[in-house]
Amino acid sequence: MKILAVCGSGLGSSFMLEMNIQDVLGEMGVSGITVEHSDLSSATPDAADLFVMARDIAEGSFGLKDMIVLNSIIDKNELKDKLQQKLSEMGKL
Repeated sequence: MKILAVCGSGLGSSFMLEMNIQDVLGEMGVSGITVEHSDLSSATPDAADLFVMARDIAEGSFGLKDMIVLNSIIDKNELKDKLQQKLSEMGKL
């Protein structure tokens, strides 16, 4: 499985989000998931199984199916809650 952290330019905030996702997955004891980061224009439906992004760019994410939309990309508790729920729905927990 692959998770793609997405931001507008694919630089700082998506990289920080990628690191937070990796930390949260480690805390949850989840392995076997690849995490990468990208800009929104490169995020195509076949680029990953799950996309994680901030609410402000989610409106421009046409065609992406499985997404986690965060109110705050720095809130690890929100990320953990939403990641646990989505991975459970996807049968990955």
